[in-house]
Amino acid sequence: MSAWNVVILASIICLALKVAGYLIPPRAFEHPTVARIANLMTVALLAALIAVQTLGAGQSIQVDARLPAVLVAAGLYALRVPFVVVVIAAAAVAALIRALT
Repeated sequence: MSAWNVVILASIICLALKVAGYLIPPRAFEHPTVARIANLMTVALLAALIAVQTLGAGQSIQVDARLPAVLVAAGLYALRVPFVVVVIAAAAVAALIRALT
């Protein structure tokens, strides 16, 4: 199977999942357990994406300048610093660490 076949197949599966989401009646999400799981699933997927992008390097875990930058960004975000400042500070931390190593 070529790379293009994989991309096309993944696109079809994504489209099918999106259509399936529209076919689910809204009252199905009114049950408290389903609503809670749907809300928590978003947070879990975002946390997993951040972890993979921060620590992932192919098939291994790599700790480099990205980890301290994300920790600085998380700390500043917890202090409710404006988002632009958080991004600039995280980029500066990563750049400083990369310049020193």
